Amino acid sequence: MTIKAVRHYHQRGLLDEPPRDLSGYRRYSAQHAIDLVKIKTLAEAGVPLARIKELLAANPEQFAAAIAEIDRNLQERAKELRRTRERMAHLSTGDRLFVSEKVADFLERLHELGVSQRSVQMERDLWILLQSVSPKQASVWIAEKLDAMDDPEFRAIYLEYDAAFDWSPDDRRLQALAVRSERWIAGRRRGGETLDVPDPTIAQLVATSPGPSSPAWDRLGEIARERRDQARGLPLRRQC
Repeated sequence: MTIKAVRHYHQRGLLDEPPRDLSGYRRYSAQHAIDLVKIKTLAEAGVPLARIKELLAANPEQFAAAIAEIDRNLQERAKELRRTRERMAHLSTGDRLFVSEKVADFLERLHELGVSQRSVQMERDLWILLQSVSPKQASVWIAEKLDAMDDPEFRAIYLEYDAAFDWSPDDRRLQALAVRSERWIAGRRRGGETLDVPDPTIAQLVATSPGPSSPAWDRLGEIARERRDQARGLPLRRQC
């Protein structure tokens, strides 16, 4: 037993402090040693220090009942620790902790495709929101998104959009990318398929997500809106 431990037991009222002799030293008796062994044994068994004094003064029946209660509490703590370990194990799987298995599979495919971590993070946050607001609709959207990933043209558009983050908002490639995206969506509709997402184009989807944006992405969203307005015969709304 360390001196620090003995003093701690004194402070907690678990062990009586013996009087000091003329030289200033405490003189511990054999009973003190016995009490220390009991205290240490109970503490190492998991008995809270706050309950040890009660147990030391208990009769056999009271002692058995208190130990049974403490054991039940320890079992609950053990269960909670196991649950905590399970949650920690899920944390090691990254995105699978926050989204469905299908969304996690989609995010993995983006990683494999070479999409930037910035865009993958943005997609993940968006799907977290979608699944919270409308889990049934989100399951439909992610099924369609996974189906779209099998199309080489969609993958190419996605990669180009990801790269466009760093482009100048005056880059002529933005117009071409908006047209390419529009044609892809139109082709899906002509084929009887749809990519049922909250916005009709990839540009709109990303632009309205809670993730980062850039002048080029903002401009791409404007181009997409302008083209839709032109198709409907509406006046242009480009900001000056």
